[in-house]
This record gives sequence, structure tokens and C-alpha cells, in this order.
Amino acid sequence: MRLPAAPSSLPPPFATARIDANNRLVAADEPLLGLHLRCGGEVPGAIAVPALLEAVRKARALGLRLARPILAHDSSESVTAWVEIQPLGAESEGGEGCRIELRHWQAKPLPHDDEGALARRRIAIERQVAEFHARLDAGQNVLLADAQADDLMPLAAAMQADPGRPWTDFVTIEGSAHRQPLHWRLLDGATVRVAGSDRPWRAALVPQALAGGEPTGFEFHLSSDVPFSPKALARPVEPGPKGRMIGREVAPVLRQPIARIIANAETIRARLAGPLADEYSGYAADIASAGQHLLALIDDLSDLEVVEAEGFSTAPDRIDLAEVARLAAGILGGKAREAEIVIDAPKLGERLAAVAEFRRVLQVLLNLVGNALRYAPARSQIWIRLEEDGHFARVIVADQGPGLDPAQQTRVFEKFERLGRSGDGGSGLGLYISRRLARAMGGDLTVESAPGQGARFILSVPANVSAPTS
Repeated sequence: MRLPAAPSSLPPPFATARIDANNRLVAADEPLLGLHLRCGGEVPGAIAVPALLEAVRKARALGLRLARPILAHDSSESVTAWVEIQPLGAESEGGEGCRIELRHWQAKPLPHDDEGALARRRIAIERQVAEFHARLDAGQNVLLADAQADDLMPLAAAMQADPGRPWTDFVTIEGSAHRQPLHWRLLDGATVRVAGSDRPWRAALVPQALAGGEPTGFEFHLSSDVPFSPKALARPVEPGPKGRMIGREVAPVLRQPIARIIANAETIRARLAGPLADEYSGYAADIASAGQHLLALIDDLSDLEVVEAEGFSTAPDRIDLAEVARLAAGILGGKAREAEIVIDAPKLGERLAAVAEFRRVLQVLLNLVGNALRYAPARSQIWIRLEEDGHFARVIVADQGPGLDPAQQTRVFEKFERLGRSGDGGSGLGLYISRRLARAMGGDLTVESAPGQGARFILSVPANVSAPTS
């Protein structure tokens, strides 16, 4: 929105106001009075319009008459006006303060926010602040779970050890004696208690892939407004291996405050807390982006410690690679739509039996598909294909990105290698960690590519040769 230029010949003011020595509005004409009240102010009371408060402070600091345009917002309108501020001396009527004159007042309705975009933003904020994540099927039964806080580790372990049960079997829902899940809308936002944690938790259920009006699965998150304190832990934290600081000590302490910074910045950016000028929304977006980069780096360094630890191993199980691939595609489906990229995942009914750790395979596939989304052009496709080769089952993630030459194909799996790319928020550890995970499961992670022809990343794990594959 363009602010009005300085008028060449000023008309008489149509509204005036008076500010006292403490920068409080003590008298004002309409429409300034109405704007001040709608922004949460009172009379007499502190100036509630940020742009006007800034101008008053500057005029009083300089001790000079100040004339400038201002831009302000309330809950429904965007306002521009030409304001003149005259500091007053102690001898003036009413004592020290300022007299304000307003001219060229223009008010325009704010555009209506896209409700879908706001809902997506709220979900993104919920993901950021959550300290526990799980995937549920259509009946709210647990598929997999992951905790990022020490006091939720027992919950994640219990869910991983007994999948297929409703998530409500593992927690206590305040104000409800139901053992079986209620409708998900009634549980979304519920306060729950978790054995082993003294903190109250808020549950969030995000429906996935609506089909015929009913969800086919859910994201499940737990977040708390009470920060984690190791001293309040209901169980002692066993010391980790020597030299491992990030995963056991630093990450839990840093993750929640950084996530809160990101969530608050996203709230400001999306104007969920109220109207805001575009430039400040941009600043908030920069803060959120920097926080997300730092949080991703902490997570990557934590994973790096795990995979490089002496004696690291995975927990193999009989899994269906097609199911894991569909789950990865579903998790990143929203990001793909925003980038105008189509993910072509294995169809329902496709199966490929393997012996590997479900959570680690999902972690690798999320990294591979996430990388493809980052570098593939808009309006392109990403394919996830399955194949069996003797004693190995393979998942192939192929994209239409710029591709890699032979030298880059070797370097891409090195630690902190980003192939000269900058500004994308990556740490250069994802593929290194993914290959270490693949090899720990008895398989491998390789790439086939050529410049200008995209890339095919191939995850191989041991096949479950005794199980049918179709």
C-alpha cells in the first residue's frame, strides 16, 4: 500500500489529539479515537497505534515539530494518514506533551485471510512446538512414535513396542474416562497426562488424506507450555556414552526454546495475533527461517552422534516398504503441493516385504523425498518405486532435478557436503546419516544420475524372502 506523499498545501486538520508527558493519549477526535480503542487502548492510556507512538517519541526526542505519513492497522482496516506532531512546553495548557493534527485520513478494508492457509500455518506451528510425534491409522491406532523430550521417551518406547493400539491407551485424558478413542475432533486440543512426566500436555490430531469425508490417518503431536527440566524428571536420565553431548544434554535444552521462537515468529508472520505491516511480517519470516535451520542442525547433529557411536545398531523387523513409502509421501504431501510438485508413490495394494527398522527406513525416505522436493523444479514429478533383487528389497526415489555428475555422486554422501548450494537450510548431513543408517540395517544407499537428467537414490535393505510380495 502506498503511503500519501507530503501535501504541498495542507488543508485544515480534520482531527486532533493531545498526548501528555508520559506519551499517553488524553484526548482525541474521531476517527483517531476509534482506531486507538480498536487497537486495545484506552483514554487516558498509552498510545496503542505503534506508528503513531514511534512518531511521538521521535518528535519529543528531537524537540521539533514532526510531519510524516503513518500506516496503521486494526482488526478490519488498513489506515494511512498525514500526521503532524508539535511538542509542547511546560507553560502550555495541560503541561508538557504533544499536540497531534491529522489530515488525509484514508481507511481501506483488510483483505480476508485464506482460511485454508491459516489452518496450514497453525498446523505448521503445532509441529514446531511439539515434543512428541506419532503416526496413527484411520482408527487412531499407533503406527510409529518418536519423542524429542526425555520425559516422553518411555511413552515412545511403549508405543513402539505395542503398535496397533489406540493412542488413548497410553495416556490419561483429563476429564474423560473413555478407554476407546472418541471422535478425533473431540480429542484435538485435549489436555493429557503421560506417565513419567510431570508436565501437562496438549494433544493435536491432524487428519491426513481425506477420502469420502473421513481421514485415512492422522499426525499426532504432544506439546507443553511448561519447559522441560531434567530436575523434574520422574525417572533418572542415565548418562550417555562419553563424548555424546548433543543428543543427551544439549539438544533437549535447546529444542523447546528454539521451537517456541519459531512458533511465535510464525504466529506473527501469519498475522494470527493481529494485523501487522508487511515489512514486520517479513522480519518474522526471517526469524522463523533461521530458527528452523538451527533446529534442523541440532537434530542432524543428534542423529550424527547416534550413527557414529561405537556399537550402534538398528532394531530390524518385518516391514512393508510400500507402506513406509506411502507414509513418507503423505507426510511431505503438503510441502509438495506448495512447491507444485507431484509425488507418485506406490499404489494401495502394492507390497514389498523387507527386514529393517520401520522408523529408520522412514527417516531415510523422508530425507530422500525432502531433498528431491528442495531441488526439483516446480510442476515436476517425484517417483517412488519398489523393486526386489534377490536378497534385497529396494525403494527408488527419482526426481527431475539438475542431476549429478560422477564426482558429485561420490561427494554427495560425505559429511557436511552440500555441493556448493547455499540458503536452502540444509546441514549437509542428511545423506551421510541416511547411508550410515542403511548400512547399519544390512543394506546400502546409492545414487544414479547424470547432469540435466535428475537423480535416482536407491535404498536397499534385506528382503523378507519368506513373505509374499503381491
